[in-house]
Amino acid sequence: MALNNPKILIITERFYPEEFIINELAQEWMKKGFSVEVLTQVPSYPFAKVFQGYSNRLFQKTEWNGIKIWRFFTITGYRDSLFLKLLNYFSFALVSTIAALFIGKKYDRVFVYDTGPLTVGFPTFLLRNLYKKHVTIWVQDIWPDMVYAYGFHKTKLLSFFIDNLVRFIYKGCDLIFVSCEGFRSRVVPYAPNKPIHFFPNWPVINQGDLAASKEIKLSDKFNFTFAGNIGNLQDLGPIIKGFGLAKKENSDIQLNMVGDGSSLDYLKKLVADEKIKGVVFHGRQKQSDMPGYFVASDAMIISLKEKPIFALTVPAKFQAYLAFEKPIFCIMSGEVKNMVEKYDIGLCSQHENIEDIRDGFLKFYSLRDNLKAFAKNSKTLLNDVYDKEKIMSNMTELVLEGKKQISKRRLF
Repeated sequence: MALNNPKILIITERFYPEEFIINELAQEWMKKGFSVEVLTQVPSYPFAKVFQGYSNRLFQKTEWNGIKIWRFFTITGYRDSLFLKLLNYFSFALVSTIAALFIGKKYDRVFVYDTGPLTVGFPTFLLRNLYKKHVTIWVQDIWPDMVYAYGFHKTKLLSFFIDNLVRFIYKGCDLIFVSCEGFRSRVVPYAPNKPIHFFPNWPVINQGDLAASKEIKLSDKFNFTFAGNIGNLQDLGPIIKGFGLAKKENSDIQLNMVGDGSSLDYLKKLVADEKIKGVVFHGRQKQSDMPGYFVASDAMIISLKEKPIFALTVPAKFQAYLAFEKPIFCIMSGEVKNMVEKYDIGLCSQHENIEDIRDGFLKFYSLRDNLKAFAKNSKTLLNDVYDKEKIMSNMTELVLEGKKQISKRRLF
């Protein structure tokens, strides 16, 4: 049954001022007249340090654009420590579950934004079974696959623990949304008979943000740009090595690395040790300034490790690249590669083949005067799959109606 002026509780590890898509969804629901509250941590991502202006207290209440935010402490230092990362996951799982016990009864709907650690869904079992609340989870990463992708050795004991944890979380949900179509097949074995719907991320940065962005000048060369987290999962070493080979054959190209992460120091050392020219590290930039970097670039790079789970994954930067109608140099396999080739929006190279990556850089340069077709096709893909208004509207209807499916029309 549809609700008028519903009260919605969003449970998420990440929320404003951290830059995640859940911020936009929460604001959209406020504009519709819903009462929205958020259960989250003290902001600390991506540097694992508490944001300026916030204190890492056990509990505090804040407000943003009319949204009441219940914040709990965060374990800092998790970026460079696996132990602290796990401790942070489970500490939030514990305190959010306790908090849900006290405040959960007053809400009409519960929405879990799962950015990676599925432990964020711990409160769902209690909310659904004790208070009979309708719970929806929006899955951005897949467990247990991501656990093993981070390097954990798959043992019988670990598999038993993680598999049952995943089943427990999904059992506490009425609806499951997945951000990548390929995730569906990985969720089904853990959530039999649960309704699963594909709702991709829309671009959080688009050309409408250009007015607030400063103008960026990269170089007079052909500029390739990677933007986003520079970490182990992106595995950018082969890309830099491939670029180094291409640079030796063509001096009129530049590789821009915009972002920060755990692999940044390693990549800087790689460039220095192998004397690779033409690689510029710009560091982490404000989201509001990123449109300037997109506009100044000739082609954008997307990359993930060669792991089975990443073949199903569409990194959020992909939609931003589309929004700026930039050709995409795809150095990964799976779903992203299929879309790049199907819609003809760029070129692809094999991730672990440095010579093939070199050839990709050189081929892009050879096409420098004929990139408009890529741009036109990017806009087509964006409108077909990643339309923000359509995604929000269909998602909201499902959350409020509590139905297993929207009748008489397709979501996408």
